Amino acid sequence: MQIDFTGRRALVTGAGHGIGRAIARAYAEAGAIVVGADIRKPSDGGVHTADTAIRFVHCDLTVKAEVARLVSEYGPFEIVAHSAGGVCGQTGRPLEEVQEEDWHAILAINMSASFLIAQAVAPLMKARRRGRILMIASGAGLGVSLTGIQAYAAAKAGEIGLTRQLAHELGPFGITVNAIAPGFVRSNPTTERQWEGYGPEGQAQLLDRIAMRRLGTVDDISAAALFLTSDEASWITGQCLSVDGGK
Repeated sequence: MQIDFTGRRALVTGAGHGIGRAIARAYAEAGAIVVGADIRKPSDGGVHTADTAIRFVHCDLTVKAEVARLVSEYGPFEIVAHSAGGVCGQTGRPLEEVQEEDWHAILAINMSASFLIAQAVAPLMKARRRGRILMIASGAGLGVSLTGIQAYAAAKAGEIGLTRQLAHELGPFGITVNAIAPGFVRSNPTTERQWEGYGPEGQAQLLDRIAMRRLGTVDDISAAALFLTSDEASWITGQCLSVDGGK
């Protein structure tokens, strides 16, 4: 199946690296006009011809005014993939050692930003009576997080719940809202440190729990993102698709 997004405007958050970068590139290769938003400068990520077709924009997605400016200046967007998130440089700690600001930092980018972005793009999508919103959640939102970080598990579960709620609210306007829950993907420096921290024995155990006996790649996630935001998925909404090799 060849997916064609020629002429459609797509916003991808977290496009500076990892999964977000791969999704932005996939949209560009499918002909979309892509805006990649991130709070940091794009990492090199190797030479890729699709990068020249992506307009990278600095934006703090946890600030409502900045999100509104992003959508106003670079929209309207027919497709939005919210991939920004992560653990904000944190590691797993016992519950009683977690600082309040650390809890709020992870919720802000993983869950609150999802709300702010959807809130900003919904009016024009509703006016056009079509749109695609995709949240990149995590397997941590469906089960126990491998990171051991309480806020990350809670935020990703909340993001999936928000996906279901928005799907019912926006569905009558022709807008679909879905989520992807990736399994473990070595996509950025944080996941590389996590992988190395498991050591050979832990890495082998993780692979043994995956039906396909391999880790995922950013391309596995971007392929699912393309489908869920395509015309072919127009009757799929409120869903969270696990892309995890089978667990």
